[in-house]
Amino acid sequence: MTKLNRRVFILSGLAAAGAVGLPHLAGAATAPSPRAAGDPFQLGVASGDPRPDGLVLWTRLASKPLDIGGGMGSAPLDVQWEMATDEAFADVVASGTETATEADGFSVHAEPAGLPAGAEFFYRFKQGTFISPVGRTRTAPAAGTDPGSMKIALASCQHFEEGWYHAHRFLAADEPDLVLFLGDYMYEKQSGRDTVRGYVDFDEVDKLDEYRLRYAQTKLDPGLKAAHAVAPWLTVYDDHELANNWWGGQSGWPDDRKSASFRAYWENMPLPKSMKPTGPSIPLYRRVGWGTLARFHMMDTRQHRWEQAPNGDCDEIHRTDRTLTGAAQEQWLLDGLAAGGSKWDLLGQQVFFAGRDGDGETGSCDVSEDAWDGYHASRQRIAQGWLDRQVRNPVVLTGDVHRHWANDLRLDYFDHDAPLIGTEFVTTSITSTGQPGSSDPPPDYVQFNPHLNYVGNQRGYVRATITGTELTAEFVQVSSVVEPDPAKVTSSVSRRFVVEDGRPGLQDG
Repeated sequence: MTKLNRRVFILSGLAAAGAVGLPHLAGAATAPSPRAAGDPFQLGVASGDPRPDGLVLWTRLASKPLDIGGGMGSAPLDVQWEMATDEAFADVVASGTETATEADGFSVHAEPAGLPAGAEFFYRFKQGTFISPVGRTRTAPAAGTDPGSMKIALASCQHFEEGWYHAHRFLAADEPDLVLFLGDYMYEKQSGRDTVRGYVDFDEVDKLDEYRLRYAQTKLDPGLKAAHAVAPWLTVYDDHELANNWWGGQSGWPDDRKSASFRAYWENMPLPKSMKPTGPSIPLYRRVGWGTLARFHMMDTRQHRWEQAPNGDCDEIHRTDRTLTGAAQEQWLLDGLAAGGSKWDLLGQQVFFAGRDGDGETGSCDVSEDAWDGYHASRQRIAQGWLDRQVRNPVVLTGDVHRHWANDLRLDYFDHDAPLIGTEFVTTSITSTGQPGSSDPPPDYVQFNPHLNYVGNQRGYVRATITGTELTAEFVQVSSVVEPDPAKVTSSVSRRFVVEDGRPGLQDG
């Protein structure tokens, strides 16, 4: 275990045991803060959206995280940030000051620029006499350069009530280069199932202060703080950041709730200032390159979709103008796939992409209308689009369904001899659905869908290593999400698959 990981795990253990303060680092400001009643960095630090010359550094001040307003009052506060090439901050390469305001939930989104490409950094924040935990991050490799390899992790669906975020501790120990969080970072309402730990606030949130409080409680988990501190994140939301199964601009949810949800999401994620919402919409889909090795197309499958079709309504499901992405995002994706210059094209998105028919009958439409199966023409246009553009290695990365899946992709899922055209990896939940029963079998419909190579009912995450010749994905499971003591929880790899360069489909790893 590296020095950084030892420190992350020590801090995680202290937080789990109820430790309140963090040691002050050398060089801290000596003037007392006039407003921070206590440590304002209890929600941790994060970084995200790396570019070759910069990224986003994030924190959110809250000296009383479980109070409305976070105990920060109403006056603006200056927050200093600094980046260094070493964890001791002997070689500081960039620094600056941001003003945290009540209007933005006292969130900080610093955007250092002019950094060297493909480099590792450490960062921290200061406010008054308080210094934040140290985070580790990196810039993306320069365009046109080959980094040789990279490590990524996929995570999704972390209902706070239903378990401890032990998976994030193991993810942090992996020290990935990049983390993709694929939706349901927090849940808008209570579980309705047996709960491991309870919310302190509201049965269902729908106002800005309530969303902020729900995020704050989520972020207090020590495992999640460790995962945020270890690598830059690329995040997209799914439905529960607003409301279950919401869709598009006409879904019936009031604009003030949408505005509150999107604003709180931006405040609590390491997202750039350019993505700050100004009303009931947020600019979410974007693209991040990793030299010539990989390109990540981060998608929004909620805000621009049509309403979900009625259950089993084949006529509606197969409408040729039906869309999950909206026309503008679909064209943006196809244009990005056509650009070339990258060995692997990875679509980071929320809902199940491969076909999952429940009875094997082509005319029954026994599918999930909330997933790509419910938007058949939209999926066909994108899949045919990457074929037409001769995309070398299309890989779809997915969350949402609380199980591990490894899927081959086809144009026609009812023709089991149809050519393979790509691959999908689906990460299970961090906690959502809770501890699985040992006798819980895979869904019956797997037998009708031989392109679904693996399904695992565990909690955990996916880690993957990408090189010029192959992508190796490992499905990581944790032994428990109900055990509060992290020392009693273990992780293991349930399955491993390889995708070879230029050869669509899964091979056993």
